[in-house]
Amino acid sequence: MLEAIGTVSQRWVGSPVERKEDQALLTGQARFIDDLSPIPGIRFAAILRSPHPHARIGRIDLARARDLPGVWGIVTGKDVSDLIGPVPSVVKAPLAYYPIAIDRVRYVGEPVAVVIADTRYIAEDACDLIGVEYEVLPAASDLRSATARDAPVIHERVGSNIISRRSFSYGNPDAAFAAADRVFELSYSYPRYASTPMETFGVIAQFELAPDRYTIWSNFQGPFVVQPLMASALRVPGHRLRLITPPSSGGSFGIKQAVFSYIVLLAAVSRKTGVPVKWIEDRAEHLTASSASSDRVGTVAAAFTKDGELTGLRFRNTANMGAHVRPPEPASLYRMHAASNGCYKVQNISIDNELVVTNCTPVGLNRGYGGPQFYFALERIMDIAARGLAMDPAELRRRNFISVDAFPYRAPAGAIFDAGDYDAALSELLRIADYHELKRRRDEVRRKGGLFGIGLAAGVEPSGSNMAYVSLAQTAQDRRRADRKSGANASAVISVDPSGQVTLRLCSTPNGQGHATVAAQIVADVLGLHPNDVDVVTEIDTLTSAWSIASGNYSNRFAAIVVDAVAKCAEQVAQKIKLLAADALDAAPEEIELREGYARVRGQSNKGLPFRKAAARAHWDPAGLPDDATPGIHEAAVVSPPILGSPDDEDRIASAVTFGFVIDLAAVEIDRTTGAIRIDKYVSVHDVGTQLNPKIVEGQVHGGFAHGLGAALFEELAYDERGNFLSGTFADYLCPTAVEVPPVEIGHVETASPVNALGAKGMGDGSSMLTPAVIANAVADALGRDDISLPLNLRRVWALANGHDVRRRPVAAQVRAEGTVVGAGALTGSGEISLSAPVEEVWRRLLDPSELAAIMPGCRGLTQEGPDRYSAEVVIGVAGIRGTYHVQIELRDKKEETSVRLVGKAFGALGFGSGSGFVSLRPEVGGRTHLQYRYEADIGGKVAAVGQRMLGSVTRYLIAQFFHSLERRLRPMGGSGWRSWWSKLRRYRRNGGEP
Repeated sequence: MLEAIGTVSQRWVGSPVERKEDQALLTGQARFIDDLSPIPGIRFAAILRSPHPHARIGRIDLARARDLPGVWGIVTGKDVSDLIGPVPSVVKAPLAYYPIAIDRVRYVGEPVAVVIADTRYIAEDACDLIGVEYEVLPAASDLRSATARDAPVIHERVGSNIISRRSFSYGNPDAAFAAADRVFELSYSYPRYASTPMETFGVIAQFELAPDRYTIWSNFQGPFVVQPLMASALRVPGHRLRLITPPSSGGSFGIKQAVFSYIVLLAAVSRKTGVPVKWIEDRAEHLTASSASSDRVGTVAAAFTKDGELTGLRFRNTANMGAHVRPPEPASLYRMHAASNGCYKVQNISIDNELVVTNCTPVGLNRGYGGPQFYFALERIMDIAARGLAMDPAELRRRNFISVDAFPYRAPAGAIFDAGDYDAALSELLRIADYHELKRRRDEVRRKGGLFGIGLAAGVEPSGSNMAYVSLAQTAQDRRRADRKSGANASAVISVDPSGQVTLRLCSTPNGQGHATVAAQIVADVLGLHPNDVDVVTEIDTLTSAWSIASGNYSNRFAAIVVDAVAKCAEQVAQKIKLLAADALDAAPEEIELREGYARVRGQSNKGLPFRKAAARAHWDPAGLPDDATPGIHEAAVVSPPILGSPDDEDRIASAVTFGFVIDLAAVEIDRTTGAIRIDKYVSVHDVGTQLNPKIVEGQVHGGFAHGLGAALFEELAYDERGNFLSGTFADYLCPTAVEVPPVEIGHVETASPVNALGAKGMGDGSSMLTPAVIANAVADALGRDDISLPLNLRRVWALANGHDVRRRPVAAQVRAEGTVVGAGALTGSGEISLSAPVEEVWRRLLDPSELAAIMPGCRGLTQEGPDRYSAEVVIGVAGIRGTYHVQIELRDKKEETSVRLVGKAFGALGFGSGSGFVSLRPEVGGRTHLQYRYEADIGGKVAAVGQRMLGSVTRYLIAQFFHSLERRLRPMGGSGWRSWWSKLRRYRRNGGEP
């Protein structure tokens, strides 16, 4: 335990102080969004979501759902469109984004209706009772299908799925490539994945009249630049949209920025229904429809001299925005743009960017935000070039690093790198890794026929984003027509109450990073207090907090910018305390020092006041204050780094205030038989400037590595070629656990940043940006091939290691076996059974509606709608999710007592399906029947998303249950058996009806 005030005199910044936040978290006292019930009369929301990736919405039947007791109201897209406008976007293509589908759905999981009820359970049940007629349309599920010549157009007003193209050139890349001794090129793809924080989205929305205003509680993380956009969509002035964040948030890693869509949606729902509304997202919703990182395809080319000098880079990027462009997109494509040279001194760069919409969940912030995709291209080509030039990958990088004496360094596209010593960091990495020993071991394993590889990646980490960089998606001419944008301001407010207690309010809305601890350390140093004597309020209330559009928790802005505001605000309080103490102690303010809880005259330890008594004078004796002192202590500070200006006409911009440095190394061994990757060693060296709290820095390094490891080896939000989502549970969307995360050896090189008071650089992304490239480089080195794509799961690595073709589609698309999944969402199977009844009787039972209803699993009634046409309601459970399906069946190609084809379709709140089955009968000896069947089916919607690993088994089980029920009904009552009964019947017929 840390000692109390009066016995400790130390500098808190830089110390591994225990986190202030942990006691509440570990004892269950922390308050999250679902713990809040801030107003009476709250009702609960459930969202009916589209099972289709692309369809027109026809009639929506709400009658049965509205009649369910406990339902307060149901709101559809048509209702919402009457109340709100579209959410604006920097992309000026005619795409109108609403947080709910109006007349067309464009991705699986898009909201179609919102039910408000007394409980969430009733609301969910009511969703199952809503009938929606869809006209299913062709879908474009990935970048290649969306950009094909015959691709279905997702937004008709745009006329194309390519919604933006921009080209950039810095220096003279054409000349650099023309003069190059060697040119290396890589075509690559990068997968889509998610953040998966422990806590999902949550919103409590209240609309009030006179005047129209909204109060919203949510775990929104910012950036609060979206608040004016939300207010615009809700058609109220900004001060009439009040946003309040809870005291605690269970992780984000970027994804909780996307909760803004549900803020707008639930606000409109509250207005329509007239009640406050609470909605907490479930995990299936989160994986299916919350947000995602942007998947990307592209090419990167690098020009080199024969001596290994990198002289030119060319990037061609095609980024998937999903079905809509939601703010702050397309920022994920432009966040690294100004630093597109990475950590290298190359001056000649060309960039071609293309934004594409697909029938997938819209994208947004995700840890590293554009960095993993960028570094996968850049650092893969550096390793490819090293092999091509017969150079060590570490030496090639060292040769091209920006030198230590070049800082501050202006990158070709405008970024200003504040400080660094990349050469020293590389040396530290190689020392910790024992690089020469690793290379020796690699040679030894290879001599024995094994697969061992070493991979490196290095990069800068931009922190404290310039809010204007996203406008690079516009031309300079378009930017001149719009209002200027720049900067990234931060604010801090400190108050000292009459008892001398210090309270700091932040604008950074942390999601678990430890902002309260570090901020308290900074204030404690300036005011001569203990961090435990500084209360830190981290929630934001836009009605009462000091905030601006740059406020929020993103792009590592806390250590880069927010700490500067905290230090400046604390210094303002310190100056006032010194003024008050000096007046009481008959000294000059500059003679006062704040240490160990006291305001003392420097050099006179016996002449001083306790901090609390000095502060109290501002409250208890306002008339007796010095002439230049105001009553009370309530200080605010706002900082905005001056270097973060608007883009210039040449598309250059200082995109971030600090640039940390990260360099990682991995050594891996691959089992050729299984495809398993064993990480033999992983080393990560960081330059984060001043380590404000080494314990928190270490935690961030480990967390960033875990995220990067998941992207490298496990995680992919998978869609089939029809746009059906396939990764709706943690059984199919695999995340690394403690078992899969290997040890990380961490090193540090500190070069203090000159752009803030504490010399700190942001470091929240770290290895999340580099680990995917590092692991890919190590695997490429082990296998001796460059066609490496992520995630490097067992199937893909086994195929690479054994010279087989590697397809991008999920494994389900490559397996064909009885009763198992064969295409994403597709099922086939066959089987046979011997039934204890003659063919005539089996045939009669199969065609009798009452018999079908009795033997069909989960059937709640079957109706004959015409000759050989039936409809039914069936209840089926898959992967723990139970739902009602409306089934339509038609009998075709009947051959009396011989064969029949059944064609059907089913739809419900949990998904849809269609298929056909062929049944043939032939007699067996003893009056029995041999029945054979085969079937094909396509499955989509939630059932496909959450049941991929179970669909085949469930289908086999249901079919078996059907035939077992048939067999039971074929056996006569009394247990005499069909054989005896059939013998008597044949005897009866032979005797002309006589017994």
